[in-house]
Amino acid sequence: MNKLVVKMILFSLVMMLSSCRQHTKQYVIGVSQCSNDVWRDKLNRELRTSSYVHGNIKLEIESANDNDEKQINQINHFINEKVDMLVVSPNQYKTITSVIEKAYNNGIPVILFDRKSNSNRYTGYIGVDNYEVGHVMGIFIAAQLKGRGLVAEISGLAGSSPAQARHKGFMDVLKKYPEMGLVASASGDWTEKSGYRAMSKIIREYKGQPVDFIFVHNDRMANGVIKAIADAKSSLFDHARLTGVDAISLPDGGLRMVMDGKLAATYIYPTNGNAVIDLALKILQKKPYKRDNLFRSTIVTRDNAALLLQQTQEIERQSDNLQVLHEQGNRYLESLNMQRAGLIMTIVIIVLLAIVLFLGYRAFASRAKIHAEHDKMKDAQLKFFTNVSHQLRTPLTLIADPIDRIASHEKFEDGDMKTLQAVDRNAKQLMTLVNNILDFKDVRFDEAGNRMAGEDGISDTHVPEVIDKEPEKNIEEYSDSMTSILIVDDNKDIRDYVRSILISDYKVWIAADGEEGLNMARTKEPDLIISDIMMPRMDGLEMTRAVKSDVAISHIPVLLLTAKSEEEQIVSGFESGAIAYLTKPFSSKILQARIKRIIQEQKFLRRQVAAEIQRMESNTVKNSEVLTLDRHIAIKDKDFLDKLHAILDKEMGDSELSVERIGMDIGLSRVQLYRKVKAMTGMSPVELLRKVRLNRARILLQTTDKTVSEVAYEVGFSAPSYFSKCYKDEFNELPTDRWK
Repeated sequence: MNKLVVKMILFSLVMMLSSCRQHTKQYVIGVSQCSNDVWRDKLNRELRTSSYVHGNIKLEIESANDNDEKQINQINHFINEKVDMLVVSPNQYKTITSVIEKAYNNGIPVILFDRKSNSNRYTGYIGVDNYEVGHVMGIFIAAQLKGRGLVAEISGLAGSSPAQARHKGFMDVLKKYPEMGLVASASGDWTEKSGYRAMSKIIREYKGQPVDFIFVHNDRMANGVIKAIADAKSSLFDHARLTGVDAISLPDGGLRMVMDGKLAATYIYPTNGNAVIDLALKILQKKPYKRDNLFRSTIVTRDNAALLLQQTQEIERQSDNLQVLHEQGNRYLESLNMQRAGLIMTIVIIVLLAIVLFLGYRAFASRAKIHAEHDKMKDAQLKFFTNVSHQLRTPLTLIADPIDRIASHEKFEDGDMKTLQAVDRNAKQLMTLVNNILDFKDVRFDEAGNRMAGEDGISDTHVPEVIDKEPEKNIEEYSDSMTSILIVDDNKDIRDYVRSILISDYKVWIAADGEEGLNMARTKEPDLIISDIMMPRMDGLEMTRAVKSDVAISHIPVLLLTAKSEEEQIVSGFESGAIAYLTKPFSSKILQARIKRIIQEQKFLRRQVAAEIQRMESNTVKNSEVLTLDRHIAIKDKDFLDKLHAILDKEMGDSELSVERIGMDIGLSRVQLYRKVKAMTGMSPVELLRKVRLNRARILLQTTDKTVSEVAYEVGFSAPSYFSKCYKDEFNELPTDRWK
């Protein structure tokens, strides 16, 4: 039996050590970019991020900076280094084709990205359907011009495949419209300066009728075209509208240009760096793959530019966070690898020790009747467990103590410290098990081999579980001025964790499901709701829709924090009325930043709403509506503001107008109306009514010959003297100052 145990231990150790030596195959991928611009920078970040996710890829990224010779040298370098894979975006297909074929003939798989070469000798291609880009923009321009007008084209680098494909797609559309014609064209090299030069050339040479639209092959050149037209002050192009391609989210990128009206539209030209890495791994691992992969995207207009910009910026922020986390992980990985090996060894020994104890127990029970050997076996037993315990204590000490030192000397976020504390707790639990192993020496057996009553042994060992005894509750002792947040999640750990992040800065309430969250939203009226989606009784989407359909609380913004990350699920979240959407796992820093931004936006919107109501009420046009804020507020809130505006406009002159009457007309109680108006304007209903009356009075005093008393009674003040006092407090002047 002892031989069997030894064999099992040796076998386990050999298997563990051999598993530690196993390494995932690492692939070296050389990337040759044709140029260096913001679009390529975004692609490079995505390539690196995707390589971090897979963990078995080393990227070597080079840029040719629009120089054919430089790109040829870079590719030759990758060939000499014998990289496992070559990813190339050719500057000009005719010039670069030969060196790409050289790599292919040397057995290096070649992926062409974004641009093709002048050869069929490549392994795979991945990029946007550039013919579709030109075709979609042609259809858009034709629709804008209703099939009649004059257009110009600023194309990309003449020898590049995207420029040729976009031009062909564009021209195929123009052929369908006889009353539309391409009257001028010039080529750039994708840069802003080349766009300026190309447009300046057209302006100098063009002698025809005014041009209606200009199709520019990318947004960078479009910036140059705009500057060239402004500098030339040509009447033939002053009113021409532009379209671009790329839709980058930078301040001078396509998305901002569409939002600012500089571009009529642009086309999202996705980078899809993750798709490039996925295709590369399929090829390297000899898995089935599609040779030619064409992406289709969508057009961006002013209708969807703001939403797309917000989503793009969020993705970029998440990517930056992943880069930071990757760098931090690399710093910890080296030290953790040593500790992990020790921890694995400890776990294996403890498991094997449990087996030894079981077999030993049976052996001792079978030999209990042999009194002559009993004392000798007990001494051997004590020596064995003492030696094993000593061997376990040494690696446990080297695990537990470094953890304590790291926790005491390094600065960690709360979540990281809790993780270290969890490791420390489990190390101490292992130490408790080791101590209890020694107690096994005191186990005694009767003549039948049974353990004697009252004896302590390892079978009675209990490792205490560390439990957070703090009860879950909603704390009401807050300052009234604090921003309040309601957390709705069926997972207690998540509720407690999010609450721990926010409790120092905000008034925090918690609810365990959507139904409880909806009830608390109606009674507490928080400034923000953070909710999970998948919950019992009522899920987060149902709760959000219920909040947005209840006029009393429809103004409360909802941030969905959930593990559901598919595109359709995200769309459903926004369609339900949510203002933001974060997926699990989430960064506490991102969550705090997003909450801060939402609260700032709500405060800004509150000031806008108050100012807009006052402006509209001071307007003599009776059928005016609060239109400029429509896209920023919920439908229920818009209806509420319209009703409030109508009541104030109609009943302003009634000095007996009360908050109760306004609430009754709208369908809210006095308390509900107070909270609603306070939340949306920052003022009580009485304060708002007074400001509205005073603004109307000021307009009447400025535009009519009515006396102060007449104006005071007309806007609802019961006493001219009180009106004058309020007017002085509001505008720092007396109503009579208009005659001075």
